[in-house]
Amino acid sequence: MSLILAVLIGLSLVLTIWNIYQIWATVPEEDRSYMDRPPFGFRLLWPLIKLIVYYLGPLLSRKYRIKMQGKLRRAGVDYSLSPEQFFAGQLLSGLFTMGAMALLQSVLDKPSGLFLVLGGIGGYFYPSLWLKEEIDKRQKQIFRALPFYLDIITLCVEAGTNLTGAFTHAIQKADDGPLKTEINRVLRDVRAGKQRADSMRAMADRLQMSSVNSLVSSLIQSEKMGSNLGQVLRAQADQRRIERFQRAEKLAMEAPVKLLGPLVMFIFPNTFLVLGFVLLAKAVQEGVISWGPLVWAMTWPG
Repeated sequence: MSLILAVLIGLSLVLTIWNIYQIWATVPEEDRSYMDRPPFGFRLLWPLIKLIVYYLGPLLSRKYRIKMQGKLRRAGVDYSLSPEQFFAGQLLSGLFTMGAMALLQSVLDKPSGLFLVLGGIGGYFYPSLWLKEEIDKRQKQIFRALPFYLDIITLCVEAGTNLTGAFTHAIQKADDGPLKTEINRVLRDVRAGKQRADSMRAMADRLQMSSVNSLVSSLIQSEKMGSNLGQVLRAQADQRRIERFQRAEKLAMEAPVKLLGPLVMFIFPNTFLVLGFVLLAKAVQEGVISWGPLVWAMTWPG
């Protein structure tokens, strides 16, 4: 009887493993020859992400895909992740966070469904916070680098080079960064036969930055009207430099306000504690108060 039971258990395990393999085998291989490497956290979970994308990806709404594709473009990872893959990463992050919370609760022997739910929600939204930080960091880098690029482009245009050639010289002289990547994409689109104005509009749509939108609009309008590109570029460079200086002033003025919270919560209490102890010791030394009532007050509940 035990032998038959063992055989049945073994067959059930084999069938379970076979079914799981069949589910996994139906997922087609993705052609990533033109794609970049996914971020590190997504690479760790990539087999599970492909599985979720294949079975749950078609259920995502078109509105969600368009919105998420725009965010991925602004973060510069649209050639690494698709909206479906990002959603799968969110689901796996929530599930793994819930698993970690359940393991921690079992070790501490304090089960709580509320903390499991909160952990799952926090894990689900963590990739969104990471994406927002990537967008902010990338836009700051572009904002800082834009005046330098405009100076190089202005010099090239005033020396007689056309705008496409000026873009080429700018990316050759500048360091690696998101703005260099975006200008490279503009040049690649132009070489592929796309109109330069359309390529620059596409860059402005990808970045969604007011400074880049203003620059692209000015360049396109200047080309249409036949204006002097050198003057337009120099004015844009001066304006971007003024905006960068104003942003630095704004951040400097916000610093004292941001420091107020840590001061009130951490530094002031410690300062008052040290001052209070010194005053208390001085009062005891002068005989104003004695240690007896203080010791009784501190040990009274016991």
